[in-house]
Amino acid sequence: MSDCLFCKIVNDEIPARKVFENEHVLAFHDIAPQANVHILIIPKKHLATMNDLTAEDAHLMGEIHLAAKQLAEETGISESGYRLINNCGEDGGQVVFHIHYHLMGGEKLGRLNG
Repeated sequence: MSDCLFCKIVNDEIPARKVFENEHVLAFHDIAPQANVHILIIPKKHLATMNDLTAEDAHLMGEIHLAAKQLAEETGISESGYRLINNCGEDGGQVVFHIHYHLMGGEKLGRLNG
């Protein structure tokens, strides 16, 4: 999608502070961090929301979770704990409509209601 912010980052049309990249996944620092460590992890393939996933995309979810684990280790938050969040749809708080996960940690995070 040509108007998708994250697709533009994948295509190097917009700069980002990248911290991980492989054939399927890209990770970069959030420009408005909500925690000491706040990294966005995205599939390079454009999928607007979790609702757009198909069985063919299962490998992407595995790749994203393995990248999150590696980044948690590299940033030193794997032992103390971290949060991996996906917001789906407007009511779920999604702002950029390209599947992405927030890897957050490096401090005591507030309790989630629910």
